[in-house]
Amino acid sequence: MQMKAKLLLYSLLLTLVDCKPGSSIETPNDNADLANQFVDTFYSFDTDSLKSILNQAKASQPGILYYQKWAECANYEIAKRNDFIIKNDSLIICPITVKDDLMGALNIDFNVTDSFHITIVNKQIVSVQTSSNDLDIYYEARDWVKENQSELIAVPCVGIWEDGPTPCECVKGMVKGYEAFSKTQR
Repeated sequence: MQMKAKLLLYSLLLTLVDCKPGSSIETPNDNADLANQFVDTFYSFDTDSLKSILNQAKASQPGILYYQKWAECANYEIAKRNDFIIKNDSLIICPITVKDDLMGALNIDFNVTDSFHITIVNKQIVSVQTSSNDLDIYYEARDWVKENQSELIAVPCVGIWEDGPTPCECVKGMVKGYEAFSKTQR
């Protein structure tokens, strides 16, 4: 056997020994499976399960738990689970297109895609950040509500995205405000 072939066979054997069941070697598929678990847990609207899957992501917990309740109270419904983007061996971006009450209040035929940026280390989620493709009108409406109907959100939205106490009341106030904004646009 040629030396190159022997080295290849030896390398393959070492890999097989190191990758026996129960080994801690991570693969992108392991991370994708965990990311899928996170998405399923988030949209189950089960707070305890979400806290559990975020056990090692303490800094992310307040914002993500708030967002989960916000999403539940705004009736987020998954319209499409887009393909995940594996950025590297620890970061997966999970774009999820949702139908929600906020776009409905604006009378817009548009489903927002929220993306979860999930960092996974040693088979544990250690960080989750979010981004969105909200349209400019979403932000215009938000600013209009702050300026013209602040009573709808002033108290309910205290601590928004930072473990505020009333995400449900906050998003419901925003929906009412967005409906009022939408009427001014007709």
